[in-house]
Amino acid sequence: MIEQLRRFSRSGWLIARRRGIAAPVFMGVLLIGLLPAQAQDIKYFRIGTAATTGTYFQIGAAIANVISKAPGSRDCERGGSCGVPGLVAVAQATQGSVENVGSISAGRLDAAFVQSDVAYWAFTGTGLFKNRGAMPQLRAIASLFPETVHIAVRAESTIATLRDLKGKRVAIGEKESGTIVDARLILEAAGIAERDIKTENLRLAQAAQSLGNGSIDAFFLIAGYPVPAISELASTTPIRLLPVPRDIAQKVKRRFNFFEETTVPPASYPGIDGATPTVSISALWLVSADVPDDLVYAITKALWRDSTRKVLDNSHPMASRIRLGQALEGASVPFHPGAERFYRESGMTIPEIRP
Repeated sequence: MIEQLRRFSRSGWLIARRRGIAAPVFMGVLLIGLLPAQAQDIKYFRIGTAATTGTYFQIGAAIANVISKAPGSRDCERGGSCGVPGLVAVAQATQGSVENVGSISAGRLDAAFVQSDVAYWAFTGTGLFKNRGAMPQLRAIASLFPETVHIAVRAESTIATLRDLKGKRVAIGEKESGTIVDARLILEAAGIAERDIKTENLRLAQAAQSLGNGSIDAFFLIAGYPVPAISELASTTPIRLLPVPRDIAQKVKRRFNFFEETTVPPASYPGIDGATPTVSISALWLVSADVPDDLVYAITKALWRDSTRKVLDNSHPMASRIRLGQALEGASVPFHPGAERFYRESGMTIPEIRP
């Protein structure tokens, strides 16, 4: 079996990368494929994230790792996996939050990371989901970390404020992303209609490359900092982040209370030494109400094990913000009963959420 793994690991790794599957999880899937049929008492669990160059995917791969426990794995007490027995979780690349809620609703994903505002609109059938219908089966496992609005421009650009974006070439996110939703909200609060700019719907990696080569003037991204693609861009091309000033931040917050005023701290990205005022929302881990209570309970328990902390902290700087004490904050849809059970056993009070 070991020789089979060695022989197929490289080609399989490349296939996994092309399909947007987290590479660390792929080896577990490959191993399971080589186990005897009678040992394959397996439950696959697909977690929708976003682009592979973003925060969602990196943290999603780490969470998929800690909640997985393939058949034949060493016991947790013996230094092995502390995940859910028989579960193999996979972080799957997607366009982002809007696609993710639709895929959970349609059964194409078991769970996904979703911006709290997108989750609210999908659950209630309001906002951008007004003509799509409500998705009442959405449930929360946990609130994970804050996501900030990034608006990147080249350092030498004459663009100094949001209003300077008028007439410019701006990537506002993929069509099924959460970024495009919040980019429109920010632009509207700044008095800019979408027709006032030359919009591009680009994946994050494409947007960063296009800003680097000068084919666009700016791009939006909603993500936990530091975003790998922006860090890579800033290391080769001097960039700035446009501030979201307080008056615009307060307009957005008054309209949608999911938003909070915050800053991107100094030195989060190469060459950007000052803090950048902006707004943030919570990243939620959602699941379908159809997923069995016992499974969600076990997944939630695995997420908050002490052994999970080290894996998360080594995955991405924003993962350090994933804490049990904040797991119930910023949720915009009800919690899944399996998750509620774990939090109640932990002495926590479940918030009453009535979207």
